[in-house]
Amino acid sequence: MNEPHLSDSIFGGDGDETVVGAAGSGSGDDASYQPGGYAAPASRREARENARRQAVQAPEDSWVEYGDPPRRRRRPWLPLLLALVLVGAGGFVAFKALGPSLPSWGGGGSQTAGADYTGTGSGSAVITVRRGDTGSQIGAALEKAGVVKSGNRFAQAFAAEPQAARLQPGSYTLRRQMSSSAALQLMLDPSARKGGVTIPEGLWATEIYARLSKATGTPLADYSAVDAAALDLPEGANGRVEGYLFPSTYLFADGATATDQLRTMVAEFKRRTASLNIPADQVGRVMTIASIVQAESKLGQDGPKVARVIENRLKPNPATNGRLQMDSTIHYLHKKRGTVTTSDKERDSTSPYNTYKHAGLPPAPVDNPGIEAIKAAQSPAPGSWLYFVTVNQQTGETRFSSTLAEHNKNVALFRAWCKANPGRC
Repeated sequence: MNEPHLSDSIFGGDGDETVVGAAGSGSGDDASYQPGGYAAPASRREARENARRQAVQAPEDSWVEYGDPPRRRRRPWLPLLLALVLVGAGGFVAFKALGPSLPSWGGGGSQTAGADYTGTGSGSAVITVRRGDTGSQIGAALEKAGVVKSGNRFAQAFAAEPQAARLQPGSYTLRRQMSSSAALQLMLDPSARKGGVTIPEGLWATEIYARLSKATGTPLADYSAVDAAALDLPEGANGRVEGYLFPSTYLFADGATATDQLRTMVAEFKRRTASLNIPADQVGRVMTIASIVQAESKLGQDGPKVARVIENRLKPNPATNGRLQMDSTIHYLHKKRGTVTTSDKERDSTSPYNTYKHAGLPPAPVDNPGIEAIKAAQSPAPGSWLYFVTVNQQTGETRFSSTLAEHNKNVALFRAWCKANPGRC
């Protein structure tokens, strides 16, 4: 088995014109129109009619009705230009006179955008960062709480800090009247964050319950007592929560019940997998494979290959007889962590989760996988592999093979590593 890790965590063609009466075939109701324009008028009545037609086609600022004496073109933009010049000149004078007292229109809305406190502050203040908050939004909250003098100044510091992207949702205990840079650095210190809880990929539901309980103070027994029907699980889950508690960082409101928390995690699963368009009748299968991929692949890039091994072993063949023989399913059955191997006694169970004895997939997911494992399960890599083994538990190096003879050679490498690293296997 592999230790869980979080890979997820916190916002008409150009130039075309439609021309009335454009040159063409000359067909239509207007018999006087010809490709080069209108024919010479035969009477004053026709002349007036032709002038009307040309006026519709002409730009409005050069509109000259037929028969009128020549006149200069109107220039409607000239008064507008003069007005803009006058406004600009007035604005410049006002800025020179009032500039220092004009309010800032960016970021947190502070009227002291360039100002900043100095030092690390004193006292305490708690602010909350929510998923998707921008530097400007965080700055505005800090300014309102009296932590920083200018939300704009904080937003600038946030944009300039390469590590700012790793800021997690949650509540932060800070000090009042801090410099923007000091406030940001304290927020990047994990010790300042409270209330948020991070759920890594690959945890069992029981392990998630323990983390949620510790972070929120909700009694542990409340989670096991939650009615699955209240969680809005996907139809393919068949009423089982295992597999659908999506790994992420969560910030729960004060007083959120166990049901509220689990429902939020299921909703996050649906949100994150919506773009994958997993067929409703395949959700259970995909998630079960994804859970095994999550448990068995220490390196993310191996996930699609592990998924292919699973698919190949499920197919009728004399080498596997449809049995997966995955240790991760035995670990789940016995709720055992800490080793990557299993014993003969553990593999002797008659449980349907024992993939050494039973052909096919286990009844349901064996952990709660992340998005990359789900994608791997949905789109396995092409290949003929039937076996794999992680030959180095420290680096995660995994070797894949199509024959038992190849696999046995790789197993020998694995055993040699285990012998050289007692207690690691």
